[in-house]
Amino acid sequence: MAKISPVSIKYMIHANFSAEGALEKPDVIGAIFGQTEGLLGAELEMRELQKEGKIGRIEVDLHKEGKNTVGIIKIPTALDQSETTLIAAAIETIERIGPCDSQISIERVEDVRGSKRDYIIERAKKLMSEIHGTTDSREISAEIKDSARIAGIKEYGENKLPCGDISGKEIVVVEGRADVVNLIRNGVNNVIGMNGTKLPDEIKELGKEKEITLFVDGDRGGKLIVQNVADNANVKYVAVAPDGKEVEELAGKEILMNLRKRIPVKEFLSGSQERRNERFERTEKKEEATQEEFEIDADKKKRLKEILKENLGSGRAVILNNSLNEIKTVSLKTLAGTLARLREKPIAIVIDGTATNSIINSAEESGCKVIVAKNFATTNTSVKLLSL
Repeated sequence: MAKISPVSIKYMIHANFSAEGALEKPDVIGAIFGQTEGLLGAELEMRELQKEGKIGRIEVDLHKEGKNTVGIIKIPTALDQSETTLIAAAIETIERIGPCDSQISIERVEDVRGSKRDYIIERAKKLMSEIHGTTDSREISAEIKDSARIAGIKEYGENKLPCGDISGKEIVVVEGRADVVNLIRNGVNNVIGMNGTKLPDEIKELGKEKEITLFVDGDRGGKLIVQNVADNANVKYVAVAPDGKEVEELAGKEILMNLRKRIPVKEFLSGSQERRNERFERTEKKEEATQEEFEIDADKKKRLKEILKENLGSGRAVILNNSLNEIKTVSLKTLAGTLARLREKPIAIVIDGTATNSIINSAEESGCKVIVAKNFATTNTSVKLLSL
């Protein structure tokens, strides 16, 4: 009897079976060959197909469950897609295995070549990441320059803030280390990072003697940082990355262009305030009505805690209405986009994990009143933050 070559396998038929009685593996294999005989014509006779190497060795794994026998069947084939599915459908017609009434159902028909392709792609990615070195002289030169610049990153103050050369009169303040690295890599050395959204005391002190330009991300979180820092430190100018971009991902030309476009902090805050006033005027009545309707009493806090417990370990967010009934449950990655598209107004969001800046900003813009989560990236928001 010919054996199918592992290289030739195209598909694998996966089937489940159950029988009302005790069986052995030969009973199952015998039923497959015997009860499909003549069903599909001579060209698809399973015994002949196996002799020709077009169907491989049938694997059967079974065990007893009380008086019944249950198990799985795997049949490898080198046939095309339509022929393989015909074989699979024929197997489902088997109603008796050995002396027992039985039932076979096809779980799936797997494209083995697809699995191999997925493995090849993932393996190639891993091998690519393990390749060290380059033969391009320009890349080598750029790498050396990069290394020299990044090696110049220092730490400043008790909070060990990442920085370049901040000995001059003017300095650029950014949010984190990645922003500092990007600016230094692109030739802006007079930079220091805050290590997060919270304003360190070192920045307050530097603001007393140096001219600070605050360079923030082009999102709502960046604008909130400007408000927080400007309220607590002496900032002269504000520079903002393009909409939707972060400082750490900007190219050299974009960094310099946006720094040249910096504006006085008072002018920036004045413009932001005007935009906020316009938005508040449009939604003021609706907001007030919502606040009157939604008070977080002990019962509602208990309900939120129950939802948090039910959602634990899911990595998802539950969006709730004014009655704390579920509007929708979504992944954390799609939460911001979902909030923007919702027709029903969300009142509370219960998150399994950390409420990031983008989530908090999106919740605030959607009119949400409460966020329940384990941790919060910022507390600078009008949304009530609860860690239950």
